[in-house]
Amino acid sequence: MLDLKQIEKAYERVAGVVHRTPFTYAPILSKMTDYEVYLKKENLQQTGAFKLRGAFNKIATLAEDGNRGGVVAASAGNHAQGVAFSAKYFGIEATIIMPESTPLTKVQGVRELDATVILYGSNYDEAYGYAIGYATEKKLDFVHPFTDELVIAGQGTVAIEMLEEIPDLDLIAVPVGGGGLISGVGMLVKAKAPNCQVIGVAAEGAPAMATSYHEGRAIDTTGVRTIADGIAVRDTSPITLDYLLKYVDGMELVCEDEIASAILFLLEKQKVLVEGAGAVAVAALLHGKINLPKGSKIGIILSGGNIDVTMLSLIIEKGLIKSARKMKLIVTLVDKPGSLMLFTELLSKVDANIVQIGYDRTSTDLKFGDAYVSVDLETKGEMHQEEIRKSLEVHGFAFWEEH
Repeated sequence: MLDLKQIEKAYERVAGVVHRTPFTYAPILSKMTDYEVYLKKENLQQTGAFKLRGAFNKIATLAEDGNRGGVVAASAGNHAQGVAFSAKYFGIEATIIMPESTPLTKVQGVRELDATVILYGSNYDEAYGYAIGYATEKKLDFVHPFTDELVIAGQGTVAIEMLEEIPDLDLIAVPVGGGGLISGVGMLVKAKAPNCQVIGVAAEGAPAMATSYHEGRAIDTTGVRTIADGIAVRDTSPITLDYLLKYVDGMELVCEDEIASAILFLLEKQKVLVEGAGAVAVAALLHGKINLPKGSKIGIILSGGNIDVTMLSLIIEKGLIKSARKMKLIVTLVDKPGSLMLFTELLSKVDANIVQIGYDRTSTDLKFGDAYVSVDLETKGEMHQEEIRKSLEVHGFAFWEEH
């Protein structure tokens, strides 16, 4: 298995190319949880994710050994950009196989690094199978995102930086998909700071590694479905599972709503933009899945920031509705002059700001002479929304809410 010297050697290789990302105190998160919380911001890494560390260490080693014939990788985005960046750095051609569902921004990011992109399959595992065959056929080196020891060693360099800055951490929480990051982090932490716990956090929609960890054997799933696409891995790697069983103290799962709320929390309260995978450890902390004595020092790895803007927009919209800062209503009005004005005046009196409005008089659900008004309102919390509901009821408006 991997040893400390390999991770330290990896750190020598990546130093000067990979950013030493900020590891900073999170005051609001700390106050909310009664812990001393620090965020390792790998979302600010070159290429936007920690994956560059492992990819660079692997390709640097290939270059040192004289293997410059080209590399192949399979990835939904972050590993792809890490491989593409590293290959370009060493003047090596890179071919990346990405699932057909990969967000356009991630595909463009890889192509901008001069790599060839082939879109194949509906998920990572299908893209991976194609990539293995492609690499074998073309006799090229395959750069695995997490089962390669050189890649794992590179990922472990994150923990070197964290412990150099705060050596007395009580716990490090790590996002888990295939297990490459937590394998490297766990090995390094247990060698350097054995009293520090290492906890993994996975998405409920991609639970293979968490299930396997708790069962003590590799268990694959039939599919994955999560907004945390960076950790959406269907099958368990026996190689990384061995590292988890040896070095990791626990595994937690977070649901989609918890991930989304963590993304929005980090954006709004910590002024940090992360993708779904990058938010899962914060989600676990916010929802009480990490339990330590008050005042414990916790390091959380924000593993990446490459979130699709369409997904981000959806998360923000749903988050505003869930937190009672936005209200979506459909109201029935009499379809005659002045009705809409009376309705909007009523909203004005209860201090509800209209941000979007629509008028429908043709729906087959309507009685003749009626109309539907769909309206999105900015509101100031649940009490304000209840005031709006009561006002509509008092004035005889029939309505329902969209959630």
